[in-house]
Amino acid sequence: MEIIPKAAREALLYEKIGDGKVQCCLCSHRCQIAPGKRGICAVRENRDGTLYTLVYGKLIARNIDPIEKKPLFHFHPGSRSYSIATVGCNFRCLHCQNSEISQYPKEHPGIPGEETTPEEVVREAERAGCRSISYTYTEPTIFFEFAYDCARLAKEKGIQNVFVSNGYTSPEATRLIAPYLDGNNIDLKGDDAFYKKICGAKQQPVLETIKLMKELGVWVELTTLLIPTHNDSEDFLKEVAGFIKSVDDAMPWHVTQFYPTYKLLDQPRTPVKTLRRAREIGLQAGLKYVYEGNVPGEGGENTYCPSCGELLIERVGFSLGAIRMKNAQCAKCGEAIAGVGMP
Repeated sequence: MEIIPKAAREALLYEKIGDGKVQCCLCSHRCQIAPGKRGICAVRENRDGTLYTLVYGKLIARNIDPIEKKPLFHFHPGSRSYSIATVGCNFRCLHCQNSEISQYPKEHPGIPGEETTPEEVVREAERAGCRSISYTYTEPTIFFEFAYDCARLAKEKGIQNVFVSNGYTSPEATRLIAPYLDGNNIDLKGDDAFYKKICGAKQQPVLETIKLMKELGVWVELTTLLIPTHNDSEDFLKEVAGFIKSVDDAMPWHVTQFYPTYKLLDQPRTPVKTLRRAREIGLQAGLKYVYEGNVPGEGGENTYCPSCGELLIERVGFSLGAIRMKNAQCAKCGEAIAGVGMP
């Protein structure tokens, strides 16, 4: 009889579909998995007709980060977030900045990581004075069971919860986690052709997750990493801006600089002028908050009042400078500034 490792436990959100096969309903791939096989994420395995998660509590990374690193600019600015991850991902992005952990289970035997419990995670977050716990670095959906248990316990302790996600979470999983999830930065990476070629996925489920998260009361910010010749056309940027406007014109959009990494090494860093143009397109479309990322000191990270243009929060990298707000309003004109825990 096979011994189930401590970090493996029966998964949530799957169905038995006959002949020993299961269908995972955790993400929008909805993998059908035969006995002895794993899903696309490589961390959920069918063992004799029962689906197991192999990464429960098996952390490959834990750090204390500024919330701005997620990036979340309208969620308790200046606070710290206890950040955790396991190995694995349900995408195969050619430009992944954390490929050594996201793709590890697809390229190596075994599941590395330090075993821990939700109680330990929440206790360490409390001890460090963190305002939130972030499930990040890899796709949090693939370690959903552990994130869900941590999030419920954190909520009881008054600690908020944040996903940094590719947005491929299924509607079932989204509805299950939403009561305990306070913020979510979701990547809106490209058009459907980009998702298929670069990520091994589709665009539409991401758009649906963004809308559903917003509908369920989760604070959402979006990030688009602009890769020269891949997803930096004006047509695409206008399409994204129009979509965001249709959901919520106060949803912050981070347009960030790409640098060559992993398997996408044939393009240079994104020119700053491209980020500037993307920000202009967003603002011209009627978005209230558009930010330029990965270019500290260029000014595109600051929060300005969408009504009078006053500089409200000055940022350089992950550090905050001057803050000209009071009671989540512009100190000059009184415009309410959208967000959670705004100064």
